[in-house]
Amino acid sequence: MDKKNIRYNILIVFVYIIGIVLLIQLFNLQIVHGEEYLEQSSSRLTRETTIVAARGNILDRSGNVIAGTKAKYSLKLYKSKIDTETLNNTLLEVIKVLEKNGDTYKDEFPIKVKPIEFTLGEEKIKKWLKNNELEETLNAEGVLQKYKEKYEINNSNIEEVRKIIGIRYGIEKEGYSSMKAYTISENISKDSVAIFEEQNLSFPGIDIEISSIRSYINGSLASHAVGYVGAINEEEYKNNKGYLMNDYIGKAGIEYVFEEYLRGENGTKQTDMSIDGTKTGEYITKEAVQGDDVVLTIDANLQQTAENSLKNNLQKIRNGEYGEARDVQAGSVVVLDVKNGEVLAIASYPDFEPELFVNGISKEKWNEYTNEGKSALINRAMQSAYAPGSIFKMISAIAGLETGAVTRTETIYDTGIYPKGYNPRCWIYSDYGRGHGALNVSGAIKNSCNYYFYELITRMGIEDLEKYANYFGLGQKTNIELPGEISGTLAGKTLYDKLGETWYYGNSLSAVIGQAENNFTPLQIARYLAMLANGGESIDVTIVKDIIKQDGSKVGKEAINQYVDNKLNLSEVNNEDIDISKENIKVVLEGMKSVTMESRWNSLFCI
Repeated sequence: MDKKNIRYNILIVFVYIIGIVLLIQLFNLQIVHGEEYLEQSSSRLTRETTIVAARGNILDRSGNVIAGTKAKYSLKLYKSKIDTETLNNTLLEVIKVLEKNGDTYKDEFPIKVKPIEFTLGEEKIKKWLKNNELEETLNAEGVLQKYKEKYEINNSNIEEVRKIIGIRYGIEKEGYSSMKAYTISENISKDSVAIFEEQNLSFPGIDIEISSIRSYINGSLASHAVGYVGAINEEEYKNNKGYLMNDYIGKAGIEYVFEEYLRGENGTKQTDMSIDGTKTGEYITKEAVQGDDVVLTIDANLQQTAENSLKNNLQKIRNGEYGEARDVQAGSVVVLDVKNGEVLAIASYPDFEPELFVNGISKEKWNEYTNEGKSALINRAMQSAYAPGSIFKMISAIAGLETGAVTRTETIYDTGIYPKGYNPRCWIYSDYGRGHGALNVSGAIKNSCNYYFYELITRMGIEDLEKYANYFGLGQKTNIELPGEISGTLAGKTLYDKLGETWYYGNSLSAVIGQAENNFTPLQIARYLAMLANGGESIDVTIVKDIIKQDGSKVGKEAINQYVDNKLNLSEVNNEDIDISKENIKVVLEGMKSVTMESRWNSLFCI
C-alpha cells in the first residue's frame, strides 16, 4: 500500500469520527434532553422595545428651564398564554389599582351602567351596531349581555362586567401579541407603578413602559415663542423619517423649528418573559440619547413682567383708566437689546397653555383658543401687522434730514391746515382750531406735528422715504427664528407698481405720517426703534442664543442660521447700506426723549 492510499484512508476515518460525534450530540440534544430544552424554549419569550429619548430642554438666557421633561409611565398589556378567565380577572384587578390611585384608562365602549344605556346619539348607535355586526334591534342591555358572553366574563357584578368589556373591546379593535402591546393607560401615577412592579407575578402580561413627556414649567410663559408638541399625524409621519406612529413632534414655535435638535435619539430595550407573561429579565441594548438644549435670548423674569403688564394694561383700557373705555382684547409686547437685536421678551395676548396640546387638546379648549376675535394661537408680535401712526415720523425725519429736505435747525410754521393736496389738517387743528406754530424737527417729533411732515414729504418725495424705511426693515420680515412671521406692507410707489395702481401726491401725504398702506408688525417696529437707539446701525433680530449638545459642545451660529433658513425657507434681505449722520440721529432722539418729559403727549407714540 503506497503512501497516497494510507493518507486517503486516514482522511476517511477522520470524517467518520466527526460524523459519529455530531450524531451523538444531535441524539443528546433531541432525544436525551429534547423535552427539557423544548420546555425551556417554549416558556421563554424575548421582545425588543424602543426607549424614547428625552426631549432637549428649552432654556432662557440664564439657564432657567421653560420647557423640560418629566417621567411618563404607560401601562402596557402583552398577549400571554393564560386562559380567558385569568385574563378577565387580571384586567379587573388592573382597573381596581388604577381607579384607587385616580388614574384614567382607555375605554371606548359606548355603553354605561346605572342606568344601562348607550352614550351615543341614535344615528351613531345604528352605525356602531352595524360596524360591530350586531342586530339593530338590540338595546344597551342586550349589547352588554352579548359582549359578556363573547368575552366569557363570569362576574355577576354588572359594573365589573362593564369595566372588563371596556378593555377587552379595545384589545379586540387594536389587537395585541407577545411582541406588540395594547396600551391600557398612557400615563399612570407612581403609586400604581409601584404596585404593578412589586406584584408583577399577579399581573401576567402587564408591563410598565417608562418614557419622558414634555412639561412646560411655567405654564403659559412665552407660549407663542416656545410653541408646543403634539402626537405626530399621518402627514408628519410620512414626511419625517425615523419617527414612530405614537411619537410626539414639535408643532409650533421653537418646538417646531428646532425639532431636529430637540428630539434626541431613541434607544432599545430587551425584555425576557416566561410563557405566562411574567417578566424574567430586562436589559438595555442601546442607550437613548437626550436631545440638544436650545437656549433662548429671552429673560424669563422680564418675559413674565412683560406678560403681566400687557394683561393688566389691557384690563385698564377696558375699564377706562386711560380715558375712554375701549373693548380691547389683544395686544403684544417686544423688548430688544438695542446693541445686538436679541429678543429679551416677546409677549402676545391672549396666550395659551402649551401643555394642553401634549396629550391632545380638548375640543372645548381648542374652540376657545381659535374663536374669532380671540385667536389665542396667533403671535401678534410677528403674525399681525398694524398701522404705525406717529411712531413712523422718526423715519420720515431721518429721511428728510439725510436728503437735505429739512435741516436740524430750520423751522416750519404749522397753520393747522396744509395748503396743498387734499388740504389735510394737523391733529391739533381738529382739537383746538389752530396749528403748532413754528417747529424744528425735534419739536415736530415732540408735538407729533402732521403739518411739518406734510411739508417734508412735499420737498423730498416718496422714493427717499421708501429707501430709509426699507433700511430700517419696515415692511420686511426680521427673519427671527420663529415660524409664521409676516412681512407687513410699506406704503409707496414700489407697492403700487406691484398692484398695478397709480401713486398720487395725496398718498404721500398719508404715508409720511404712518398712514396709507403702512402696516408693520410690533417686532419690526421694535427693531426700527432699536436701530435708532443704536445710532442707526443695522441689527439682526434673534431669539436663539445657543444650541448645546449633550456632550457640552455648542452648535455654531452659522450652522444655526443655515438650518433656520432651510427650515423656514427664509431669503436674505439685501437693503442698501446707509451711513446715517450721528447728528441727525441725535436730534431725532432728542425729539423722542422730549415726548416722555410731558405726560400730555405720552399717548401719541402708542400703537
